[in-house]
Amino acid sequence: MLKFWKKKPAETTSEQPAEQGQTPPGDEHAADVAALDNASPVLDEARAELAPAEPAVVDEPPPPAAVPEPAPTRRSWRERLAGSGFAKGLSSLFVRHPKLDDDLLDELETLLITADVGVEASTTLVEGLRKRMHKREFADADALLGALREALVAMLVPVQQPLEIGGRKPFVVLTVGINGVGKTTTIGKLARRWRDEGRQVLLAAGDTFRAAAVAQLKTWGERNGVPVIAQGQDADAASVIFDALQAARSRNADVLVADTAGRLHTQGGLMDELSKIARVLKKLDPEAPHEVLMVIDGTTGQNAISQLRQFQQIVGVTGLVVTKLDGTAKGGVMFALAREFGLPIRFVGLGESATDLREFDARAFVDGLLPATLARA
Repeated sequence: MLKFWKKKPAETTSEQPAEQGQTPPGDEHAADVAALDNASPVLDEARAELAPAEPAVVDEPPPPAAVPEPAPTRRSWRERLAGSGFAKGLSSLFVRHPKLDDDLLDELETLLITADVGVEASTTLVEGLRKRMHKREFADADALLGALREALVAMLVPVQQPLEIGGRKPFVVLTVGINGVGKTTTIGKLARRWRDEGRQVLLAAGDTFRAAAVAQLKTWGERNGVPVIAQGQDADAASVIFDALQAARSRNADVLVADTAGRLHTQGGLMDELSKIARVLKKLDPEAPHEVLMVIDGTTGQNAISQLRQFQQIVGVTGLVVTKLDGTAKGGVMFALAREFGLPIRFVGLGESATDLREFDARAFVDGLLPATLARA
């Protein structure tokens, strides 16, 4: 009687070796551990540089919910950018000065400078318009407005370069930036974007200075159905990302996106850690990271220039994401960044939803800042 109440056989402990070439069912992380155990001189050299680390925890999210998330309304660039200081200032300028004269251009130059376009870029732009105006190339203010739009587009077109993640597997994206720019949120949106494209994505919680940052990344992972490789707070960030790359390789993942601690460009010790992360990744893949994506807060203005300059020297930034352009951002920093560095602007943040992280489009951006004609202002 009650024969089914039998004691279960003891579970196989993690110390019992599995048969060669086999991975216990349901234990995907075992493959990652096995890959780490197959040491080579190159891996030994990388591990020697890493601090002793806790075992990596693979946060395996449940499969995506059966009920799809409602698609948020996709607002236009004009709707998103109309509230920026740059857009408001330029629109009101032409309303106040419908006639073509030097006063209009003087005020335009002041507006561009205060909108963080930069002194040199603003002066060059306005002087070009002034020469054309004196040659009577503009019939009216609408014509000058059109010339201004085209000049602004021309400044941005060279940096309109989408991020291509094909050709390398896994494609390693290292995200950097100072505190509060929206780095972790950007990673979550990128994961959603690439997952929707049918790519296998893995995230690395390399911001080990804040427990909240790891929790936030795990939340994004659960929301998007994307695994997250993490360790405890204060773990060695290079070790976390090193393990994540091993896991991505063993799982044949398409993309690995690594978070890093937000840091000020003046914090030498933390900046050195970024250099260490890049150096350790190259032990496994000489070309990694394949993209160093710096996230910049669009509201920071000219401070973004000095930030980018320091990060560029330390870790070699290869692409930019400019966030928070839908709020109080003046918008002109985009032109300053393009002129000063010429680095590709991969994405811009135009809102809170996942679909508001958009590939940068120079003409759509300028269209959002300026009306096509004064009649529409």
